[in-house]
Amino acid sequence: QLQASGGGLVQAGGSLRLSCAASGRTFSGYAMGWFRQAPGKERAFVATISWSGDRTRYADSVKGRFTISRDNTKNTVYLQMNSLKPEDSAVYYCAADRTRYSTVVNNIRDVGSWGQGTQVTVSS
Repeated sequence: QLQASGGGLVQAGGSLRLSCAASGRTFSGYAMGWFRQAPGKERAFVATISWSGDRTRYADSVKGRFTISRDNTKNTVYLQMNSLKPEDSAVYYCAADRTRYSTVVNNIRDVGSWGQGTQVTVSS
């Protein structure tokens, strides 16, 4: 139901834009987020946006470099990633909160739906 895309291989300092498109149902009334998981590490919060799109929150490690946005008319959430670093390399997952009209989804236990991951690799 959530399809992530846009990952790839990029050099350090480069940019990528991830997309997460919903199908089969609408997620316009739910906070959406991005998490990532590097090899050997736990899945971690990256960014989240409220159901209305007016509130965002970021992990400290990506503040000022990543921007989350959403287009509810397209049932799609985006993650613009700039100034990428090798430590940003991971599989990125989009997620929808389990609770409608929530502000954030920044904890794995609050996730109701996961998208399949998309690989981001940043070379040094």
